Amino acid sequence: MRVEGWLFLGCAIFFGVADIFYWNLSHDPTGGTALALAVGLAFLTGFYVLFTGRRLPRRPEDDNEGEIEQGTGELGFFSPHSWWPLFVGMAAATAAVGVAIGWWLFLIGALALLLSVVGFVFEYYRGHYAH
Repeated sequence: MRVEGWLFLGCAIFFGVADIFYWNLSHDPTGGTALALAVGLAFLTGFYVLFTGRRLPRRPEDDNEGEIEQGTGELGFFSPHSWWPLFVGMAAATAAVGVAIGWWLFLIGALALLLSVVGFVFEYYRGHYAH
């Protein structure tokens, strides 16, 4: 996890230099504050990743002599034939369009989103594919 940590710390340094130039050239308090918060966020993330990475065992990606086969293994269960992600996406799109068009469409989309998320979560709790 060293590469990820140093990448975030590099972003913090870049944002810090950009913030100094931006503050001196534009005198815009909003943009300067936003860049300062970006510095803090990148530094906090980089520090956390480096701090936590010291306590974890080395990953295959961290080994310069590592092989691709060392990183193989089960990543999780992914449903090969589920229609629920399509319904979740359509319901979320309907709710998002409802924000722009009217509250009535948003409520319909939010209800459809709630029902489709429940269906997606409990897909494998009953029927032929129950675990």
